[in-house]
Amino acid sequence: MSRDIDYGNLMHTAMRGLIKSVLQDVADNGLPGVHHFFITFDTSHPGVELADWLTDRYPGEMTVVMQHWFDNLDVGEDGFAVTLNFGDAPEPLYIPYDAIKTFVDPSVEFGLRFESAEDEEEDEIESIVPAAINTDHVQEDEATAEKVDAEVVSLDSFRK
Repeated sequence: MSRDIDYGNLMHTAMRGLIKSVLQDVADNGLPGVHHFFITFDTSHPGVELADWLTDRYPGEMTVVMQHWFDNLDVGEDGFAVTLNFGDAPEPLYIPYDAIKTFVDPSVEFGLRFESAEDEEEDEIESIVPAAINTDHVQEDEATAEKVDAEVVSLDSFRK
């Protein structure tokens, strides 16, 4: 009986572990220097917790920015909780790591993109691609953020 090593899923697990480690460092020590994060996630993913008005406004995906103001960052085994400011209205969010679609730190041109099998069928992409963050889905207090180009590592090339 032959079996294959599922490198794609192993890479996804490792990269989500990297995100967890980065967020835990920020929770413990604060956000260093000019680092900040654009995190795009699937708002309909099981386990995502956000206000109903945010779910209604962003029914598929949403990009939030962790930069100038965030509070109550709690990094867990399966996801993280954070309170973000939406037009002077603090809102708690819970985002499972599996719901994350992209994680970008434009201050150092670092980014990760997690592709699903459906995404792969829709659009074949190279292992490293430039990505522009669409700020239409960014939390409102960061609406002045500029579009950022970053190199995003796609893990699709490791899948069978």
